[in-house]
Amino acid sequence: MKLTPQHLREIGLFKYYRLVRKWACKTYDLTDADLELLVYLDCKPRFTRQEFIDGVYTMSWDKNRWEKLRRRGLIQTWRHRNRTTIKYSIFKTSFQCSQIISRMYRILLGEEDLPTSERSVFYNNKSYTDKVFNKAIDDMIKDKDR
Repeated sequence: MKLTPQHLREIGLFKYYRLVRKWACKTYDLTDADLELLVYLDCKPRFTRQEFIDGVYTMSWDKNRWEKLRRRGLIQTWRHRNRTTIKYSIFKTSFQCSQIISRMYRILLGEEDLPTSERSVFYNNKSYTDKVFNKAIDDMIKDKDR
């Protein structure tokens, strides 16, 4: 079955996208651009450094993004280059990254709620913005049509 814009509108997939994206960024200490890039890369089973660079074209400039994501373990090497027959390394998103993206999808589809416990980094009432997001989370959880 092919998805159409009408199907996406009916299930309300992007209704709470901004809220879920902000939650994921704050919870997993990512920037918006990093998260968008990881979603893009997670759709590819394996990718090269050049494909990473192609995905970064529309993002804000961050010279250290590649190394930062590799150091945090969100991008792993799938196959190393050997300088003779294999000219470049091939990478993939890590299990941790796939779990973050899958959890976002589950929340967007309404299969899972955003955490509202005291341990949640996102649900602490420290600033006005936090309070606004908490109200939005409460509204999202109460919404039966998502």
